[in-house]
Amino acid sequence: MTTRPARGGQHPTMDQVAEAAGVSRATVSRVINGAPSVDAKIREIVQRAIADTGYVPNVAARSLVTRKSNSVALVISEPDRPYDTSFLNRVFTDPYFGRVTAGATGALRPHDIHLVIIPTDSTDHHHVIRYLRQGHVDGVLLISSHEADPLPRQLHELGIPAVISARPASPLAASFVDVDQRLGARLAAEHLLGRGCRRLATISGPLDIPSGSDRLDGFRSYLAGRGIPDVPAVEGDFTRHGGEECARRLLTAHPDIDGLFVASDLMAEGALRAVQDLGRRVPDDLAVVGFDDSSAALDCRPLLTTIRQPVEEMAAEMAEVLMAHIAAPGRLPRSVTFQPTLVVRESA
Repeated sequence: MTTRPARGGQHPTMDQVAEAAGVSRATVSRVINGAPSVDAKIREIVQRAIADTGYVPNVAARSLVTRKSNSVALVISEPDRPYDTSFLNRVFTDPYFGRVTAGATGALRPHDIHLVIIPTDSTDHHHVIRYLRQGHVDGVLLISSHEADPLPRQLHELGIPAVISARPASPLAASFVDVDQRLGARLAAEHLLGRGCRRLATISGPLDIPSGSDRLDGFRSYLAGRGIPDVPAVEGDFTRHGGEECARRLLTAHPDIDGLFVASDLMAEGALRAVQDLGRRVPDDLAVVGFDDSSAALDCRPLLTTIRQPVEEMAAEMAEVLMAHIAAPGRLPRSVTFQPTLVVRESA
């Protein structure tokens, strides 16, 4: 096979690939578009010719044939909350979102599918829907679970393949991937009791999302079953600053707390600052357990004992489920629940 340089500095064409491979232009087109009818040896010859000539397929033209964009949107939908300084700053600094992006990208890359990250808040949903309706992506990985978010139902009504990062707050026939939130909170309560803590409290996540309410319910129900029915709680917002503010309020109202479950590592990092500013020693005076096992747990001093949710694996599973929906439209919704584990470090 002879490689022919592009004439006059022009980009190589499909005709040049066909000539180099000794096949028809139609055969080259079928290989580029992934047609299963092409013989494996012919496919290999054509792919070698594409590499040798430096031919780059026209993605726009290819999408007209396959009706696929080979792109998936990661839509991060968050409401406005107290303590927010900047929505975009929070999106790109929260370790959780980075872990989701890494896990999803790792699953999609071998399939030559690109990930388009779209942060959106309550003021921007109409732009997102318009973008998705125009067919720029083949499906959506949606990070959203707050009760008032219309996006899960809007995606369902649009008929675009979508997978949600957690159990939907409202009943919806949609695929989702989640962790057993209640079990994670019970593991935290069990560990704190095992350390001898008896005056326990918690900083919950936002209670308008299932993960926030489930972690609070799991923690309280386990302790109630062990004879501790009164567990003070303050609602947080999954931010570092929110965790610090909540810890100050909680410890001011209940200075005798000796065990604290914080429903995210980022909030726990802020809570530890407040605890130490108030002169409490961790874990001697107050044991602290977080939730996530993110990089924030390792930024804490002391290092944070936490509940691990395997976010990268969960995001990869979201991508796999989404690709299955894209390949077979009409497939029934699927839910996958991962199991959390306790990671013991220095704070409890």
